[in-house]
Amino acid sequence: MPAERRFGMDHEHYEWSPFVKRGVLRWPRNDRVALCVIVNLEHMEWSPPEGSYTAALAGGLAPRPFPDYARLSHREYGHRVGIFRVLDVLEKHGIKATVAMDALTAENYPYLVNHCLRRGCEIIGHGMSASRMITGNMSEREESAYIQSSIAALRRATGAAPLGWLGPEYGESSRTPQLLARAGIRYVCDWTNDEQPYPLETPQGGLFALPIMLELDDIHALWDRRIVIDRYGELLKESFDTVYQDGAQNGRVLVLNLHPWLIGQPFRIGYLDEALGHMVRRQGVWAATGSEIIDWYRRNPPVA
Repeated sequence: MPAERRFGMDHEHYEWSPFVKRGVLRWPRNDRVALCVIVNLEHMEWSPPEGSYTAALAGGLAPRPFPDYARLSHREYGHRVGIFRVLDVLEKHGIKATVAMDALTAENYPYLVNHCLRRGCEIIGHGMSASRMITGNMSEREESAYIQSSIAALRRATGAAPLGWLGPEYGESSRTPQLLARAGIRYVCDWTNDEQPYPLETPQGGLFALPIMLELDDIHALWDRRIVIDRYGELLKESFDTVYQDGAQNGRVLVLNLHPWLIGQPFRIGYLDEALGHMVRRQGVWAATGSEIIDWYRRNPPVA
């Protein structure tokens, strides 16, 4: 059943947990910070199916009548150029990407699927496409079929079902966690409310949130808020420094969500390179995939 609204914390997806009242979380080697970098490979359809919900997607110059080639081709830059530049930078710093891949990318870009697998990336579910977002307007049957189709496309393309999930545009309905758990997903990245993983309440159990730091999402920062790129690079380093300092007392997670069509531009990539170098040069930083972080957390929960 979906969570029901009520007084106080008005849903039942998880227990409220003030950070200062928690037990201590320790990462491998007693590291302070688990660093996870999610790279989005998402296809923007020229003509989404009738009835699908499309958010005001970033890219291009400004919304224009069909066909808006500037926006469509701007987004496709990530698949053609940006992804290779971003993965090269991650590999330089010993970071295995967690690639959020939608079904249309998995089905239509087999070279990208194989390229990511050869480079040791973890591939997680990312819905059907950037232009088909999960919303509360879906019926349970429609949403369940959407999730199952997305997972099946990745299984066919990669040979294995994904363990993680990031909804297009962070989209969910009130029943999404339950449906993801039922479909075999073990962690979801749509919740942006913490600096540690935490369990979600589902009848099946075993589902965890891996929270993204939303304000460092490159679209949210660079496109929506128009933060200039040199300041964004500083924000990455300043955020890490604070999380690193706090992680001396209780382990933290820093999850970055990046889009190759944006951060992979030639005038931006150097700032990502510099910021990641700043992070991994410090002792006590565990660069890990989403499933590695969740597996550790599940086996080694915080201790009072």
